[in-house]
Amino acid sequence: MTTYTVAPRQIPFDKSWDVIVVGGGPSGCTTAAAAAREGARVLLVEQTGNLGGMGTSALVPAWTPFSDKKDLVYRGLAERVFNAAKKGMAHVKPTDMDWVPIDAERLKRVYDELVTEYGVTVLFHTMLSGVDTDGSGRVKALLLTNKAGLTAVSANVYVDCTGDADLSAWAGAEFHKGDDSGNPANLMPTTHCFVLSNVDDYAFNNGPGMHAANANSPHHNIVKSGKYPDVPDVHMCPSFVGPGTMGFNAGHVYAVDSTDPMSVSKAMMTGRKTAAAFRDGLAEFYPQAFGNSFLVQTGAMLGVRESRRIVGNYVLTLEDYVARRTFDDEICRNSYFIDVHAKVREAFNDVKAAHKWEETTFRYGVGESHGIPYRCLTPKGLTNVLVAGRSISAEQIVQGSVRVMPCCLAMGEAAGIAAAHAAKLPTNDVHAVDVQNLRKRLKEEGAYIK
Repeated sequence: MTTYTVAPRQIPFDKSWDVIVVGGGPSGCTTAAAAAREGARVLLVEQTGNLGGMGTSALVPAWTPFSDKKDLVYRGLAERVFNAAKKGMAHVKPTDMDWVPIDAERLKRVYDELVTEYGVTVLFHTMLSGVDTDGSGRVKALLLTNKAGLTAVSANVYVDCTGDADLSAWAGAEFHKGDDSGNPANLMPTTHCFVLSNVDDYAFNNGPGMHAANANSPHHNIVKSGKYPDVPDVHMCPSFVGPGTMGFNAGHVYAVDSTDPMSVSKAMMTGRKTAAAFRDGLAEFYPQAFGNSFLVQTGAMLGVRESRRIVGNYVLTLEDYVARRTFDDEICRNSYFIDVHAKVREAFNDVKAAHKWEETTFRYGVGESHGIPYRCLTPKGLTNVLVAGRSISAEQIVQGSVRVMPCCLAMGEAAGIAAAHAAKLPTNDVHAVDVQNLRKRLKEEGAYIK
């Protein structure tokens, strides 16, 4: 690719912020809210027109479990968001904690209310376009692009909640991506979620179901028929998100690099074809439930499971996960199983392989969880930057567990409090935050840590 030199010019510069959070997904929302609750002046930058990320724009239809099969694990602001999202969903009990469906429109408003209550300023339809540093690990300013053109903003502390560690990587932080081969085929596949309406609830609830390990499930027959080549595999996680309305986390789009705009653009088109093919296949092979169904919507964002992972002051390991480890500086706990999606479609079309995957995937027993240390949120080599969300410092296999929304909500609250505290330090050094004071504040706000 050839290069183009941009002529020097003056652009508007806003330096009135204590903390700037980039990315308005689950971790970004709780980061911004928690930082503002601590008294910081907070700007939240979001590239779409709403908050929530995977649970809203990407249409992921259900929360992964909030419990350890006994008690709620993700508490504080995470619990608040979860409970508020459940209200108004007549088919969801207030006591439900695991695999609870998501009403995406309701969840958008829940996040809006959360951040505005604490006085966060939100910029929608705004892209991070560049990161300016002092060359020694300190971020000086961010370049943003929106309808106002190119502008610059600065703060004492920045929190990277982009999901792809864009801010950190562009600031010079060390990171890993997949197995570091550079081959997108070695990243977990993505999914383009979608919604079908006019589904017969009764027929579905009294039918064969759609479990991956059941060879007689309708979606297996769709793939085996060969009539729907745009249905790539038998991955299927449906949830009723409303009356006669079912959200689907179904199928995969393989070999996608979410940090490559061309790769994502092609994947979005592929995903839309997959959604339409699933609807048609389900109408044929499960007509009782889906014969009159209608494809209402596909996600405005791709459901991305894996991209960059920063190298922090600590790397969470598989050994930590297996040992159910507790840390002196832990800022939340996690009990989700290691959910690593196969990188090739054949694995999701083999019933025996599906059974083996279910049996050998790392799963916790009742009441079990592990801690996530604050050091996983602090990128090595960067002074005034924190990371929250799926890009924290962890081994690739463990990222398959900590990447999910409940965990991101909990991490975000810790990152927000820490960012506000670092913003008050003379050096704004996130590595110098009093972690025990951070943990004290988390406990005061209801967080579950040991």
